[in-house]
Amino acid sequence: MSDWRPSAGIEALRRRAELLATLRRFFAERGVMEVETPALSARGATDPHLDSFHTRYKGPGAASGRDVYLQTSPEFAMKRLLAADSGPIYQVCKAFRNGEAGRRHNPEFTLLEWYRPGFDYHTLMAEVDDLLQMVLKTPPAEYLSYAAVFEHHLHLNPHTITTPQLRDCAATHSLIVSDTLRDDRDAWLTLLWSHLIEPQLGIGGRPLFVFDYPVSQAMLARVRPGSPAIAERFEVYIEGVELANGFQELGDSAEQRRRFEENRRLRLANGSVEMNLDERLLAALAQGLPSCSGVAVGVDRLLMLMLHAIDLAEVLAFPFDRA
Repeated sequence: MSDWRPSAGIEALRRRAELLATLRRFFAERGVMEVETPALSARGATDPHLDSFHTRYKGPGAASGRDVYLQTSPEFAMKRLLAADSGPIYQVCKAFRNGEAGRRHNPEFTLLEWYRPGFDYHTLMAEVDDLLQMVLKTPPAEYLSYAAVFEHHLHLNPHTITTPQLRDCAATHSLIVSDTLRDDRDAWLTLLWSHLIEPQLGIGGRPLFVFDYPVSQAMLARVRPGSPAIAERFEVYIEGVELANGFQELGDSAEQRRRFEENRRLRLANGSVEMNLDERLLAALAQGLPSCSGVAVGVDRLLMLMLHAIDLAEVLAFPFDRA
């Protein structure tokens, strides 16, 4: 076969090694402990927009076989560690998402995730900014609310706009829309954001932190009551690339169960595989999650930005089509 060689150059792989060493030094200097959690779990993603890779274990302890899933994120296991009084923790690991492949997506990818007990999400945003300034040599970031960004680019209030108005906006911009969106208001918001707004964010190399999202986009974030209620969530963009996703973490076990059940209903409605709830996570939340914030950063995309690459294949030794 002619595709046995790595798609990334050896220099890019050297820069990857240097980046991983830099990340570990950043957290060591701040007293954040590195941890490892399983890539295989008894439960997969409940998020209606994510699909887990599934396999079946056969061996001791499971005579009839046991379904297991490659993790889309180490989040649930790391929260179990936080509930067991781990203190601040981080992890650099492989994560897996079925059906995601393209210039900025690979089904297997490297994720940096960390949690800070005692930090609110604004304090964590500042720490992410510190990391980006160190790694990418970026200027200090810009911070804008989701509503401010939406209103600036589309002149619409995302918290009050109706589904018909969202549909009209998509038509005005000649977006080709799937019939599956129907009356799913959150799906319309996501469509307009990803196609009309996201490519314009963080242009010029200055990171943009977008924070305070609609409650409908808050599966794992704490909700701040008000009119409107707000999800205490943030994302980071550079050159139109979503680089990080963070939350003021939800610690209420009953509320998390309610959201998981709603996600399970949505998965069934859109034809996705039904996923049982992660009872171990819910038990950990019931035991008590310390007040904390957490964030996940795509390491492959971070390296793309470092090297001014336009395709993940330029920074991966063996992407999915060569694996």
